[in-house]
Amino acid sequence: MSDVIYSEIEKNEAYIRERLKNCDDCIIRPMTLGEERKIRCLVVYIEVAVSNMMLEDSVVGKLVNHMWQMSPEEILEFVRTNGLGISDVKTLENMEDAMAAMLAGNAVFFFDGYTKAVKISSKGYPNLSVSEPSREKVLRGSKESFTDSVKTNSALVRKRIRDTRLKVKEKTLGSRSRTLVQLLYMEDLVRPGILEAIESHLDSFVIDGVLDGGVVEQLTEKHWLSPFPQFQSTERPDKCAMEILNGRILLLCDHSPEGLLLPAAFNDFLQVSEDSYNRFEIVSFQRFLRYAAVAFTMLFSGLYLAMTNFHTQVLPTNLILSFSQASQGVPFPGILEILLMETAFETIREAGVRMPGPLGGTIGIVGGLIVGQAAVTANLVSPITVVVVAVTALCSLVIPSQEFSAPFRLLKFGFIILGGTMGMFGILLGLYLTVSHLAGLESFGIPYLAPFAAQNRQGYRGEDDSILRMPLWSLRKRPLYARKEEQIKLRRKKGGEC
Repeated sequence: MSDVIYSEIEKNEAYIRERLKNCDDCIIRPMTLGEERKIRCLVVYIEVAVSNMMLEDSVVGKLVNHMWQMSPEEILEFVRTNGLGISDVKTLENMEDAMAAMLAGNAVFFFDGYTKAVKISSKGYPNLSVSEPSREKVLRGSKESFTDSVKTNSALVRKRIRDTRLKVKEKTLGSRSRTLVQLLYMEDLVRPGILEAIESHLDSFVIDGVLDGGVVEQLTEKHWLSPFPQFQSTERPDKCAMEILNGRILLLCDHSPEGLLLPAAFNDFLQVSEDSYNRFEIVSFQRFLRYAAVAFTMLFSGLYLAMTNFHTQVLPTNLILSFSQASQGVPFPGILEILLMETAFETIREAGVRMPGPLGGTIGIVGGLIVGQAAVTANLVSPITVVVVAVTALCSLVIPSQEFSAPFRLLKFGFIILGGTMGMFGILLGLYLTVSHLAGLESFGIPYLAPFAAQNRQGYRGEDDSILRMPLWSLRKRPLYARKEEQIKLRRKKGGEC
């Protein structure tokens, strides 16, 4: 049967019942309306998504109740002209659009003698309410986080940027899931070509289902072999609004309680939203700690092995003797000690993440202490090894982004092997390869190491808001993401002081 909508309600009902066969959660409700019940109609909806549809205060209920005393001609004219003036009522031309609208959580009406369907938005599927962020906690700033409804998420951003130049483009991804994806950007700030490149990447694949933004991220990133993320995920609407005003684009995916910011550079992952709300001295100190934490996470264990195995001459004699005494009776070489303990701590971390509720944090802390103390008591590892591994694990927790700390925790094992087998030469070789890789990365045309590199690209140089953050009044330019002619974001009013 064709997917056209017939004027005969019987044909439409037969098609719908065949299409929704064995879909017991889909309600097909015939009814008659108008004077003496002379016009037949059919309403189709998901049971949970459109509940209590006949209530007085619901949009669907108002529509139905208004039609009880109308003639058939008046009902059809009322439907054509949207007599109630309901904001979200749309006519649909074919059955495919009608089924898609129904599966999206709306009520769809079919009327005898009318060759179109009428979609009326309802409350939709159950969703999480707006709550406090669970991963990106701040002491100062908004306490709102994204939900798993893409419409709610875009509204949270629109609430903070009340400007018609904030554009929202919608796409549907997934041939079976029909997932709604939105792109939010400032029309006058986004760099030419970046939006088109993102849309081209989104249109370049066909997949059965997109159930989270992480699927979109993996399918659209250019350097898919790199462990470093090229999209910045965040669950904070204020962070997204701030970055949109810098010229970046926000990608929101239905069912995903987080947004994806792009392009993304190395420096972005080490900044948090409250960096703009606090004084520059405190922010600069905190950022220095984060950058130091990145270096310690990746290098500390490898440097320890390089110094104790190959370059003891650079260490004080008392420290060398202390290390040697602590290692007495340990049956394993230093590299094996470090690898065993690092693997144990990563396992405990994973167990803590998967454990429900507050028990997860308890498992992480108590488990680490018990495993470390038991290993030292059993003379399997030296105490200094536990200290080195604990410092490395603590530093990895300082990195604000979980997805950004993961590559350095992975590289840590490479530096352990390089430092434990080749000493400082291996550490320097690993650093050379890592920095070379980062220098070759780019996210939608933006160098990954900006603003440390490529600041003069295309004749544009933005403010150096990186390890140190200057006073807010001096940060007058947008980053490299914004188009060149819109680089100024802070101006002094005429006759005033900045």
